[in-house]
Amino acid sequence: MSTGIPFQKWQGLGNHYVVTESADWPVPITPARAQAVCDPNFGIGSDGILEVRLHDDGPEMVVWNPDGSNAENCGNGIRMVARYLDLTGQLPIDGRILTGAGPVHVKVDGDVVAVNMGRAVFPAGEGDEPLHTELGDVRFADVSMGNPHAIIRHDDPDAVVRTLGPLIEIDPRFPQRTNVEFIRREGPGEITMRVWERGVGVTMACGTGACAAAVAAVRLDGAESPVTVHLAGGDLIIDVTDDLEVTMTGPAQPVYEGRMSADLTRRVVNA
Repeated sequence: MSTGIPFQKWQGLGNHYVVTESADWPVPITPARAQAVCDPNFGIGSDGILEVRLHDDGPEMVVWNPDGSNAENCGNGIRMVARYLDLTGQLPIDGRILTGAGPVHVKVDGDVVAVNMGRAVFPAGEGDEPLHTELGDVRFADVSMGNPHAIIRHDDPDAVVRTLGPLIEIDPRFPQRTNVEFIRREGPGEITMRVWERGVGVTMACGTGACAAAVAAVRLDGAESPVTVHLAGGDLIIDVTDDLEVTMTGPAQPVYEGRMSADLTRRVVNA
């Protein structure tokens, strides 16, 4: 393997991903291969892989977590893929991109991307549910953006994200595990959020999590839309309509591009 697999490294508010096209791979991406790429010591190191698959009916984004699992969607990731497709001349005129949670539509303006994320759902009904953990009882709002989110109000999100987050992610209440967002209301249309991502851990930002948190803040706490969500890596603007259609607006930027070395390519292919 004299030439390695090509890739680009992207970030959106500090949430960083490897973007790569499936057509450039000599073998399919598998959970073990995704783990090898995301490994920060022996691989490229990232919050996941955004695999771009090009079909006759449009481009598709497949999200691989560092633990080898798949996510249905990724809000920061879809902005990165949207800009990647735009810069490579592969973004459809209508901005339609397929995801595991269904198609989304994007608009690219420089390094800022607006994404129609579809309609949020409260699978267990609009309200809070109790949950017992070994660190105490909490109440959460169950919100789906095509992927699961547990939204918890807390006065100090930074203090609990690394302790409560992993416990709630794997609680039996969530058979497919869940993303966990801790939020604090800052103003009429403003919240602070910290996130424990399913299959990843603490990250600097989570787009679908920001959407879910904004939906909970608007519907359950009376926050005003659009909601500015303050994340560790920066801000996202989330617009929530009365029927829970959600639009997310935020940046995505390329960091570098290259090819995996022959050694890394061999390690990944053989994983």
